[in-house]
Amino acid sequence: MPSENPYKSILDHLNIAVIVVDSNLRLKHINTAAEVLLAVSQAKVLETPLLHYFRESDASTDSFRLALKNGDQFTKRRALWQLHNGQQLTVDYTVTPLPDQDGVLIEIVALDRLLRISREEALIASQETTRNLVRSMAHEIKNPLGGIRGAAQLLERELPDESLTEFTQIIIEEVDRLRNLVDRMLGPRQQPKFAPTNAHEVLERIASVVKVECGSEIRIRRDYDPSIPEFPADKEMLIQALLNIVRNAMQALQEADLNTQGVITLRTRIQRQYTIGQQHHNLVCRIEIEDNGPGIPADILTDIFYPMITGRAEGTGLGLAISQHLIQQHHGLVECESLPGQTIFSIYIPLEQSHAA
Repeated sequence: MPSENPYKSILDHLNIAVIVVDSNLRLKHINTAAEVLLAVSQAKVLETPLLHYFRESDASTDSFRLALKNGDQFTKRRALWQLHNGQQLTVDYTVTPLPDQDGVLIEIVALDRLLRISREEALIASQETTRNLVRSMAHEIKNPLGGIRGAAQLLERELPDESLTEFTQIIIEEVDRLRNLVDRMLGPRQQPKFAPTNAHEVLERIASVVKVECGSEIRIRRDYDPSIPEFPADKEMLIQALLNIVRNAMQALQEADLNTQGVITLRTRIQRQYTIGQQHHNLVCRIEIEDNGPGIPADILTDIFYPMITGRAEGTGLGLAISQHLIQQHHGLVECESLPGQTIFSIYIPLEQSHAA
């Protein structure tokens, strides 16, 4: 493609990534979207082999060469590319031979963002359905519990022998325990009180709690982005949401038989042009809580934000469900990735103030 081609500026303004290579699969043109996708600079990569910057499989290389040789167009769906920087991408791409030139044009659509948005929408919808179900069940349970407790108190007054009150007290205490459990399943019922909040002040409060509870048994590592501004949030709700996650990590590290010291990393970053559910945000605060524990069992990883799902024998399975609910009240989202030796909870909270009203 000649450098004076009048269509170059049009290609550079496309959202779809476009790459042109010659018969030796050397880069002749790469538009702006492709630079962002492959994390390269056009000025540095022109005339270099395309396959230096991503790897799919030997079969894909053969497909490129066959397209060059035979002039055949082909499209591949949901291909997994390994970029030069170690990042993995899921893409659809189409290879089209150029009619008047010795080369091919490659159009690439990154699917990771679309797949993530679709997954998040399904997650938010299913969690809202679960919360509505829990609310309905909670009200159905709490009504008879109040009647049972009241009847036990009345019965206690009528008992002829005080020694028999032991049994009515058991009824009352067990009813109170069930009612408290139901209240925890419902989560906080108050609306967030938005005020300018510093994410690092919230994390430092949590770090001090961990230090008090664990001492030097677990090391807290900080990796903060100091450029993150204050954003509208309910500080106490954020502390509760993040502390639930950190406490889970702390307990997992304490119960694990590690060959090294347990480490919890608190990390903050700015995420630009990010979509949560169906809402697009220019700037999002991403808070990551990472630990080097044994990881979350794969069979429950996709369900950990639902009530009563836990991988610990002593766990109630309510902490993460409450955290997700509190973050969603801030129009945010919590995600988790876990492998043995590395579990990362990512919390996304928009920085815009439009929702704070």
